[in-house]
Amino acid sequence: MKRVLHVLVGLFCFALVGCSVASNEMAAGNIAAVNHVEGTAINWFSVNGYRASGGGGRQCCIVLPTRWRPGLIVNIEWEVDPDPYAASPPLGTDEFRAFMEVHKKNYRINSAVVEVPEWPDTKSCSMKVHFLPCQQVKVTTSCWGYGSPNNPIKEPLYMKEPAVCPK
Repeated sequence: MKRVLHVLVGLFCFALVGCSVASNEMAAGNIAAVNHVEGTAINWFSVNGYRASGGGGRQCCIVLPTRWRPGLIVNIEWEVDPDPYAASPPLGTDEFRAFMEVHKKNYRINSAVVEVPEWPDTKSCSMKVHFLPCQQVKVTTSCWGYGSPNNPIKEPLYMKEPAVCPK
């Protein structure tokens, strides 16, 4: 009887462990950038190696688990043009090519590891990557658009980059 009880307890624990393991199912979704920093441009960005242009709009794709789990992180990398409105010679000219060779030397590549906030089991939408001053990044999979009171990202657009960023 004791042996049967041990076997049943072992099976019960095994069943609990099986139920507690996060789903390994993955799904593809769109990614989008929202730049909050005034006077800069995000040339491109990537989330876990899935690259997109930083010009806005949703683009395909990123692969994430279908169910959120604690400790879920994403690796973000992005390129910033700190002076996207610089006056340049006419496109396609030798002068333009020379200008761009110098201009591109000011581009900065940044990276961050960001925790993904919990989303409801029933639904997540595209991943929005919000670029903030001081190379800070927030992500959300909220189905609410930026500016909605239900969207978790509240930082305003057109924020100025401070002269010195906090460490």
